[in-house]
Amino acid sequence: MSETTAPVATAASATAAPAVGRARAARIALRTLTVLLALFYGVASALPKLIAHPSAVESFDTMGWGSAAMYIIGVLELAGGIALLVPVLSGVAPIALSALMAGAFVVQMSYFDGENAATPLILIVPLALLAWTRRRSNADLVRLVKRRA
Repeated sequence: MSETTAPVATAASATAAPAVGRARAARIALRTLTVLLALFYGVASALPKLIAHPSAVESFDTMGWGSAAMYIIGVLELAGGIALLVPVLSGVAPIALSALMAGAFVVQMSYFDGENAATPLILIVPLALLAWTRRRSNADLVRLVKRRA
């Protein structure tokens, strides 16, 4: 190869490779977090309510809300967990689940003396991260809704 056809390494190309690697690692980490949260909401949180596990029934009886509220909240959690995995809903789902967690925090403080109040607050942190990183999908959702209207 002559000097004119040989590839020239520049400072920009030397720094681009690590940036691409970091971006890929960040995407993988966000996808992993999304799947873990979806599994948590679908299996660990919604399933006990939907199958009327005795611990869930007892909690809702303690609050005086009954089984209807238990099933509604279970369905909302399951729908939120599934929506986390749907690309067009991936921006709005963490916002909705964060609102649900804010309500869970209030319930924990009101009915259970804050016994497990940290759990919903802890879950809001990764949900906020997902909502921020997936905010562009909200614009896609708005375009889709406007097109259908």
